[in-house]
Amino acid sequence: MAQLTELATPAKLGFHMPAEWEPHEATWLAWPQDKTDWPGKFSPVPWVYTEIVRILSQVERVYLLVKDKTEEARVRSMLKKEGANLAAVDFFCVPTDRGWMRDVGPICLKNSDQEVVYTHWKFTGWARYDNFKKDAACTARVNAKLRRRIWQPEHKGQRVVLEGGSIEVNGAGTLITTEECLLSDKVQVRNPGFSKQDYEEAFRNYLGATNVLWLKNGIAGDDTHGHVDDLTRFVNATTIVTVVEENPDEINYAPLQENLKLLKTMKDQDGRPFSIETLPMPSPIYFGKERLPGSYANFYIANQTVIVPTFNDANDRIALNTLAKLFPTRQVIGIFCRDLVGGQGTLHCLTQQQPF
Repeated sequence: MAQLTELATPAKLGFHMPAEWEPHEATWLAWPQDKTDWPGKFSPVPWVYTEIVRILSQVERVYLLVKDKTEEARVRSMLKKEGANLAAVDFFCVPTDRGWMRDVGPICLKNSDQEVVYTHWKFTGWARYDNFKKDAACTARVNAKLRRRIWQPEHKGQRVVLEGGSIEVNGAGTLITTEECLLSDKVQVRNPGFSKQDYEEAFRNYLGATNVLWLKNGIAGDDTHGHVDDLTRFVNATTIVTVVEENPDEINYAPLQENLKLLKTMKDQDGRPFSIETLPMPSPIYFGKERLPGSYANFYIANQTVIVPTFNDANDRIALNTLAKLFPTRQVIGIFCRDLVGGQGTLHCLTQQQPF
């Protein structure tokens, strides 16, 4: 295994972050640990996870983090009851705090020789929560077993804080993120003093992204303070789908219209405009007085399949039909996430792809 930080950056060695729709070796997931993340609603959450694993294990491997061997045995029993393909599930006894693998798992790169390597960005609990040390270490711990080449991205002499849910790539050089998440200097500050240029240099060196597009704000209720994977997603190298709110009295209306307007002016890495499609938003979701970040943009693209969060909402049908048209060669499957979103995220937040 290479040193955690090498002198040459991945980009200089020909590595880049592939798009999510490119073939996967596996999907990373972590079994839910913190019951306080779903106050009063934890009991159905593990069964949502079993349904995710059941679907994914039909089309690719699932790398599943569990606390210990005792939990592994219990989870195996649940997955068997649900009809998952256990032969395609690999367990890693690696404890986590929350285990949202999009943000704490390895962000994978590959080169023209199809070598897959890891980047291990610094994680600080979304600059919000204090219990994050297990999550921050999980990429290093899984790699002790897998022994991939791995980089800890650095800029200006410090490790760079980044969560996978804050970026979206088309695999051809373009990356989308938000100013709210990465440039805030008062709320949930990831890298104090970093400018757009600082981030763009880090993305170029460690993800191979040469064209960075900046949206403005995320959706209401998002405890990450603006992750892009609740907003705007690539469905292929030239097509973007973004959520819009049709009700002008709703808090998300203005920021989502602003992002849509920006996207219509943006160009890809070759200077060409994108094709822009839209998804609706579900009706506002609350648990008690807390606004939750329900969004159809939090879908996950797996081999042959796209899993989409649904919320027992009239717009579920529109979202599923829209995505079915945008992914004509994949099955588009809805998974009920009204309980899951109580933990502040859904399907894309839970998952992290590992390409072939």
